[in-house]
Amino acid sequence: MTTINAMFQWQCHPKSEALLSHIVEESCRQNPFIEEFRQKLLLETSTRLFDWLDHVSVGYAQQLEKELEEDGFKTESVTATYRILRHPGAQFPRVVMHENEQAGVSLALTVDSIADFLMANNLTGHIEGDFLSFYRRCCISTESGVSLFVVERRGTATMEPSHTEQNYVNHYMEASELWQTRARDMFNDDEAMAHTLGTAQRVTELVGEDLAAWIVLECERKYWQSRNLAAQLQKNRQDRLGMGWANHDHHTFRSSRRQFAHLVRLFEMLGFRCRERFYAGKEAGWGAQVMEHPNCRLVLFLDVDLLPNEIEIDFRHQPLEELHEMHTVGLWCGLHGDSILKSGMHHLEAQFMFEELTRDLKNSGVGMMEPFSNFPFLKQAFTKGEMWKVDSKRVQQLVEEGAITHVQAEKFLAAGALGSHMENLQRREGYKGFNQKNVSFIIEKTDPRNINA
Repeated sequence: MTTINAMFQWQCHPKSEALLSHIVEESCRQNPFIEEFRQKLLLETSTRLFDWLDHVSVGYAQQLEKELEEDGFKTESVTATYRILRHPGAQFPRVVMHENEQAGVSLALTVDSIADFLMANNLTGHIEGDFLSFYRRCCISTESGVSLFVVERRGTATMEPSHTEQNYVNHYMEASELWQTRARDMFNDDEAMAHTLGTAQRVTELVGEDLAAWIVLECERKYWQSRNLAAQLQKNRQDRLGMGWANHDHHTFRSSRRQFAHLVRLFEMLGFRCRERFYAGKEAGWGAQVMEHPNCRLVLFLDVDLLPNEIEIDFRHQPLEELHEMHTVGLWCGLHGDSILKSGMHHLEAQFMFEELTRDLKNSGVGMMEPFSNFPFLKQAFTKGEMWKVDSKRVQQLVEEGAITHVQAEKFLAAGALGSHMENLQRREGYKGFNQKNVSFIIEKTDPRNINA
């Protein structure tokens, strides 16, 4: 194991999950509305209520506080009436612990739009917080001292509804439009990347780093979804309950070696920080940089062709020389364009009930590839790849560079090439990491040369 990842050795935390699950179970028992909605989520979206939780709120309980802190929860912030506890080494909802022991219990589900949620579920309610602001909430049920809230969160950790300044909404919409309408497909990728970096700078100047990160990933999900049938199907299932993509786990972008340092710089401009690095092995020929935003619930997985010795250098910031042979990621980018440019994300990974989603999507005509993680704490599988048409100019350039043969070129032009996926993921016990060993197998399966994968 290389020392560069020493600080990112994620562990399972079954004790914390049990403590939080007990709060959820008791809430469902005391408030039938919550239990009914939990069943709807499972039946209609193949997800569990726990994975949509933004936070849980409880009255002061010394024993609970002690056990959470012993398992790694830290005090994130303190107000006059409550403290916020967060586990920096695990993927759990935050815990809001009030000073008053008699304070009720509440669960807060995160959604893309509270208004969409209310409409989809034929509910009414008072939405606290300004339109499109950093944090909004709405109480939709209270019974036996247990409440259910739905919340919108955009690049902030606050628990107080946000009120915005003049022109905020105009700036938000302008920033979103700038990103959505930028030129993704230019003849010269260097020019396209320079244009993209310039657009990111303008978006950041309009709304600040945190909100810019949220807007950019929101737009990237829309673009990816427009090019992936499995995504459209699952998003429709989740929209029927007004949830949106708020169960997203991480966003995966593929990059050419030439543009990789620029891609990392772009996300650093938006406030993302580098986490662990991946190298799948000499045979796989690819690596990745994981990035996480400290103030947004956003994680990135950035893929690139990589040589064995390059995992030890700062390949995130140093330009990578072109290779004589393209591996899986490089060829995918050569055929379709870099993810941040023409092609869009390779996949979005969201949290589901693994077996249930596999079954439910199969019943709707969408199959899964072979799972590449099948642990009690981590299950992962791609949907079968979307086939995309390829640009004849890109194919010809790859032939001239010797990256593909004439026979392969003819097959790509006739049948297209593997494009994007959606990833079925199930986490347990707060495990925050990824499977570094078996993922190389599935990445090889997504090589565009494997037409019948």
